Amino acid sequence: MRRGDVWWAALVPRSGSEQRGERPVIVVSHDGFNETPGWRSVVVVPLTTSARRARGRTAVALPAGAGGLPADSTALCHQVTTLDRTKLTRCLGSLDGEWMAGIGRGLRAALDLG
Repeated sequence: MRRGDVWWAALVPRSGSEQRGERPVIVVSHDGFNETPGWRSVVVVPLTTSARRARGRTAVALPAGAGGLPADSTALCHQVTTLDRTKLTRCLGSLDGEWMAGIGRGLRAALDLG
């Protein structure tokens, strides 16, 4: 598991307006954590196919095929979350540096990191 990998994840249970259900997520945690044996959690950004959610500086549009995505999707950087690795069910592929730069900009906007 590496930063930039796109995985199917089981986002249950969740509450309120949090993304839930079976959906793709992007691994954004540092590879130092991702590759540490026994480290059980991973930081991810959930994706949606809802076009109405694809607005603002914290939403990053990704075309079908990027990172193995089956459909046009939007990364919801404002909903970055930590999951137990057991919730990641299948790797779809990896995003290249250009797409991850966009995710980085979305995360910086969402977390006010300048």
